[in-house]
Amino acid sequence: MRTTRRSLLAAVGLTALMSACAAPTSVTGSAETDGTVSVGTLRGQPHLYTPYFYERFVPEGTEVEIVLFDSSTDIKNAVVSGAVDFGVAGAPSALAGVAAGQDVRIVASSADGGTGIVATPEVQAPGDLVGKRIGYPRGASQEILLKLALDAQGIDPDADVELVNLPFSDMADAMATGQIDAFSSAELGPSIARLAGAHDVLDPYGSPVGRVNIVLMTTAATIEESPAIVQDVVDAHVRATDLMVEDPQEWVDGVVDTFGIDRAVVETSVRNIWPRSDLSQEYRDQVSALADEMVAFDQLPSLPDREAVFDTTFVEASGSSA
Repeated sequence: MRTTRRSLLAAVGLTALMSACAAPTSVTGSAETDGTVSVGTLRGQPHLYTPYFYERFVPEGTEVEIVLFDSSTDIKNAVVSGAVDFGVAGAPSALAGVAAGQDVRIVASSADGGTGIVATPEVQAPGDLVGKRIGYPRGASQEILLKLALDAQGIDPDADVELVNLPFSDMADAMATGQIDAFSSAELGPSIARLAGAHDVLDPYGSPVGRVNIVLMTTAATIEESPAIVQDVVDAHVRATDLMVEDPQEWVDGVVDTFGIDRAVVETSVRNIWPRSDLSQEYRDQVSALADEMVAFDQLPSLPDREAVFDTTFVEASGSSA
């Protein structure tokens, strides 16, 4: 299998964060013999930490290279281009890829939740959000979940509040400095804000989209060319997910040790994350509901072909029930 590393990204080992950049490499072989599989994920986010446990569960002789990115879209693009073999990233990025005719397949779920809609203590109830400034990440699922939650409270997101587009990493600081009164974001931002006195003001999970968030993706070309490797990675993903469910303390310890994040923040955030690996019918329906809302909110020009979004073969063969 061909794997290349982007010189602009930081490659990491399985036990410690390493500095970029690594020289490009090309590896051929299979998971049954010897080779490297590369997996893209986001830096410093507990709900995308699963790949750090893969090396415990892949066949002997297989090396797992983790490549860090700054956005799910970047991960998806790297998967499509062949810069990495697999990606653990937000479901919206996969849906956008399929809708654009790119070669992307979701081969497992990875984590639900990881979203929070929090506000300062002065915003005591949902109705108090009217007229307030709310941070959100444009194009992410947190934008959709925020707008659906506001609608459910009878608050028009286009007229009753001022929406402020911000990067995930800027949300908590923007609230702390008074630039915004509330925000919808992915962890760790909500947990940082909670520990500083903020509180959950809206439920982000009350729509048909549910808690859908993170998936494991690859390409149809990889599936066709190297099905055994895909199966090995999905098997490792399932077992890594089970480990995180059964031993959340090891999950917390890993995030703290790898990224140097405050333990209290990580412990708070994982209570808002539900690791999983299955592709049940209910889950696929929730992803489809997410696609519907992405079209409704102009994040997608049209619905992606549902048959082209998922390949359930490998996760079903793994016996995943999580």
